[in-house]
Amino acid sequence: MIYWALKYTVGSAVKVVYRPEVVGRENLPETGPALLVGNHPSFSDSVFLSAVMRRKVVYIAKLEYFIGTGLKGRLRRMVISGMGNIPVDRAGGRKAASSLGTAQEVLEQGGLVCMYPEGTRPPDNRLYRGKTGAARIALATGVPVIPVAMLNTYEIQPPGKLIPKVMKARMAVGTPIDLTPYRDLSASVASRALTDEIMRRLQALSGQDYVHMYAQAARQEFDRGVRPPACPEGPPASGVGVTTSTGDAAVN
Repeated sequence: MIYWALKYTVGSAVKVVYRPEVVGRENLPETGPALLVGNHPSFSDSVFLSAVMRRKVVYIAKLEYFIGTGLKGRLRRMVISGMGNIPVDRAGGRKAASSLGTAQEVLEQGGLVCMYPEGTRPPDNRLYRGKTGAARIALATGVPVIPVAMLNTYEIQPPGKLIPKVMKARMAVGTPIDLTPYRDLSASVASRALTDEIMRRLQALSGQDYVHMYAQAARQEFDRGVRPPACPEGPPASGVGVTTSTGDAAVN
């Protein structure tokens, strides 16, 4: 109830004020399960995506959002949990595996799940190395994996900015990723290769520079005053006969 109440109030206002533009909207499924995978330059990414979706989207969100204290923390906890989102302990291990299992159940019931493989918002407007959770779920369920790139949400609301800038929000949706090349690989090799392919698709759609480093580690480098260099060659090639020649291209 909270999800749909917010969609028809906040979501409607977002569409009026920010006039979201979606390139490749035809790639968003009207029915059936699908795993949406996106870059995550801004806190507002999920707001804009939910505003343009006709269906409910379940997000994997960091555990801290569900255990906040104080008035702000309680309100955020009520909204995020009330929308049916799934908490994940980013420390990994058994608790993180439980969250992935819950997401898999949503997909098996025909729902839509959105995950951000970077695992957190990066410290700048670049694309960072993906974690393998989304790929593991995709390979376990066989559902369509659809890349969704946010093109200018960093300019609208960069990290640390409370009030978003008013401008047209833009995003691009790619074609589903073919999972066939990964079927005969070992679980660990397949999940890493598919994750790298997801990041290649997102880079092709967004045009962002790629940094072969986890975003969480990069934040620590930024705190030390060090900006990790980008990789001109982009995400590593998987070596399993997969390419990005699918028609997805940068539109920013």
